[in-house]
Amino acid sequence: MLKQEGYDLMGAAFEVYNELGYGMAEEIYQAALEVELNLRGIAFTSQASLDVFFKERLLSPKYRPDLLVFNEIVVELKAVKELCAEHEAQLFNYMRIARRHVGYLINFGKKNELEWKRFIVNDLHKVKANS
Repeated sequence: MLKQEGYDLMGAAFEVYNELGYGMAEEIYQAALEVELNLRGIAFTSQASLDVFFKERLLSPKYRPDLLVFNEIVVELKAVKELCAEHEAQLFNYMRIARRHVGYLINFGKKNELEWKRFIVNDLHKVKANS
């Protein structure tokens, strides 16, 4: 599911890591990845505003994943020493809210390697807005 698109995304992420290394702020990596995606002609939306519903009612707070790539892949970026379960939960929530099956958690903060995980969610629930 979206394997070539994921490969293209990760190629851009590896290029950013190879150029910048580790230890910078997450915002720097996001800006650099956006530049690299643009250079490669890869479509993305940065900080897309996602509606959240509770009991079919729209809530005023929004979720904002770091990137939505190819309008199909939810990307959450980190710049931490180690990924943890909370980071995965955050990505899963973004995927459920965005109703997208594929997500990538990419960590630029680990020394000597780009840490990343690909996730697939098959049980997405439909969201109905209360009219």
